[in-house]
Amino acid sequence: MVPAFIEWLTEGAHTRETEHSKREMRGFCCVVLWIFPIFSSTIETSERCYKVPENCQMEKNVPLCIEDRMRNCSSKAPRINDPKYFSRQISSEETVNTERGYVIHISGEALQRSSNGRGDADLIVSLLNETFFRVSSSLNTKKGKDSNKPDTILHGQTVLGVWLGKNEVQNLSQPVQLRFINTNQSKNGTCVYWHLDKNGKGTWRTDGCNTTIAREDFVCSCNHLSFFAVLINPEIPAASHIVPLNYISYIGSALSIAFTALMIAIFVCQRRKQYDHSVVIHVQLSGSLFLLHISFLCSVWFSGHRENDSVCQALGLLLHWCLLATFTWTAIEGFHLYLLVVRVFNIYIKRYLLKLSLVGWGVPTITVIICGVTKVYGKYTFYTGEENSTITPLCWISTQIVSYITVNGYLGLVMLFNMVMLGVLLVKMHKLRSQTLQIKDHQRRAWKEWVSLLGLSCVLGVPWVLAFSTHGPLSLPALYVFTILNSLQGLFIFLWFLTLMCQARKEEHSSSKGTIQVSFNSNDETVNTR
Repeated sequence: MVPAFIEWLTEGAHTRETEHSKREMRGFCCVVLWIFPIFSSTIETSERCYKVPENCQMEKNVPLCIEDRMRNCSSKAPRINDPKYFSRQISSEETVNTERGYVIHISGEALQRSSNGRGDADLIVSLLNETFFRVSSSLNTKKGKDSNKPDTILHGQTVLGVWLGKNEVQNLSQPVQLRFINTNQSKNGTCVYWHLDKNGKGTWRTDGCNTTIAREDFVCSCNHLSFFAVLINPEIPAASHIVPLNYISYIGSALSIAFTALMIAIFVCQRRKQYDHSVVIHVQLSGSLFLLHISFLCSVWFSGHRENDSVCQALGLLLHWCLLATFTWTAIEGFHLYLLVVRVFNIYIKRYLLKLSLVGWGVPTITVIICGVTKVYGKYTFYTGEENSTITPLCWISTQIVSYITVNGYLGLVMLFNMVMLGVLLVKMHKLRSQTLQIKDHQRRAWKEWVSLLGLSCVLGVPWVLAFSTHGPLSLPALYVFTILNSLQGLFIFLWFLTLMCQARKEEHSSSKGTIQVSFNSNDETVNTR
């Protein structure tokens, strides 16, 4: 009886000890399971690669922050698919389609250097907003050289950051290839990368990268990995041409300012004399050109020497307004020619000049007010495809679609209308020439007609048509001709104004026979053929 009782007590104590041990073990496991997720999540959150750009936004130099932290982060992808992040483990030479508009070919040499010969490495691709680089460059820019890129320049308005493994990959004999799928079908593009110097300053450079176009896509073959982008821009000539083009623009603009100011002064001094409406319209056009060239020179000078964004935005708005005013008055010249050549007889428009002035200055004003509200003005920079790029900054429109609509589109409509009016004038001149029988004055009349045609071509803005021919194999000659003719347009209009003045004085004493004479009163517009 006693042994059985002792055995029962022993078994009970053992059972209670076992249950107590199990409870302690369960409690320890609960504590471990509770602490470990918090600890692990805290570590992974700060090291996740897809969160690095977001965490670096508050830094002064965003690209430098991203470059440093991307080499020590975890490449694990987020649970929800991130369209701006891609990662994959690479174990051999491979072409990777990120399915985000980019295809990357990793060479065997790049993989070996990044993995220290281990054979595999994590490929990390991040699509970054170009504003990160614009802010960084503006903080680290030498006086007179702004390396920031407005969103009109970068393909897709994004920068492609590529990292492979933990080691820096550079000076490759077998380049890494990055294919930028060209969804916009842009013809002109240059592969560039963001170069960070020892002080953390950044600039866009092209050394070590070659640009080719395959199936209308941009292919960048680079001997290193970094932040990459494709600069989309009209065909900007080499640095050897940029400098003389700049000087031609500056000298031509200065001459145009001088001669348009002289033309306006002559008009004001002789205000007592009643001018034809055509002369008044020419003076209005010269006034818009005077303001255009002044605002252009101010915009170029200020954008290259100051960092005040608000002033640059104001200068961009002013330059846009002056350019639109010039286009509008050029269109008014075409409309005025239409009344002379097509309508011809006994046209009466009440307060004709007042209505033209409201259109000529009102349409540009309304347009720039709308654009100003949407904040589309800022610093616009032209680059060449050189390592030490020649930079031409300008306070202008920083949004591509607005520039296309309000400048390219508007200019195209104006030129189309004016070219039609010029063609109608040529037909009229040919008919008048065929009707005359005076052979003696044929050469003299032909000379006068050609002078008139050249003068009207100038006031109708025909040289602006060359703006649409600055692409293709003849882009460089067309650019030189366009720069010379348009920078000197004020001088040409001044010469045409003097021609009209001399002709008016001559007609006061004698009348020319067999020529088109334009006569305007304050109340009517008529064209008489004698």
